[in-house]
Amino acid sequence: MSPVSDAFERAAGQGRAAVIGYLPAGFPTVDGAIEAAQAMARSGVDIMEIGLPYSDPLMDGPVIQEAVHRALMGGVRVHDVLRTVEAVAGEGVPTLVMTYWNPVDRHGVEAFAADLAAAGGSGLITPDLPPDEAGPWLAAAAAHDLAAVFLAAISSSAERIELVAGACRGFVYAASLMGVTGVRDTVSSGAAGLVARIRKATSLPVAVGIGVRDGAQAASVASFADGVIVGTAFVRRLLEAPGQQAGVAAVAALAAELAHAVRTPAPTA
Repeated sequence: MSPVSDAFERAAGQGRAAVIGYLPAGFPTVDGAIEAAQAMARSGVDIMEIGLPYSDPLMDGPVIQEAVHRALMGGVRVHDVLRTVEAVAGEGVPTLVMTYWNPVDRHGVEAFAADLAAAGGSGLITPDLPPDEAGPWLAAAAAHDLAAVFLAAISSSAERIELVAGACRGFVYAASLMGVTGVRDTVSSGAAGLVARIRKATSLPVAVGIGVRDGAQAASVASFADGVIVGTAFVRRLLEAPGQQAGVAAVAALAAELAHAVRTPAPTA
């Protein structure tokens, strides 16, 4: 089993969903992002996503766009992303890269897979790469034992969900809302239905992302999904912190809150 599969199996064995956290590499600095991600891992995040900053992040909301912009202005490069992956994976937490496809294509598909595996990475999440066009990446990922994670959306047809789920390795990412990333006041009413539809097509774990901001929402998602993905809420904590150490403390506190929430039984009516 892969480290990603192990993490989901471990969480399921404890009767809970896995907590998946996201931070972009290079924000507020490369070392600052590493310290923050390590703090999240130590505070209860089961799987980490490290974002590869990209100049045209069409799917990301304003919070992540701002963090990515600052990372790019700071000069972050692919090798910094891989150094971040290596440091976070060293905490014993499966670490995936979340990236638009263009940087991987420019780096070289096989070279990126080899470099990611060498850094201890566990896989890649590619939100803008259609699985029916992902043959070279799927081959490279398989050759280096990397998870290949694609997104299924609320708007996806049954046929599309089957295609996405069939291409995934590790887990299926259920994008619970249409539009860009960002926290929401409530969990999408369609999220549970999307998870149910995906489960008809695969036995892989299904993790829900886009919109979760706190422990209460995480507990709600954990009642019907195998994983809870939280990104913008972590990035916002870093953006709003008065300094690096305050930011690290803030993301660690949120990670602990989420970890506690998915371990707490949901109230019954």
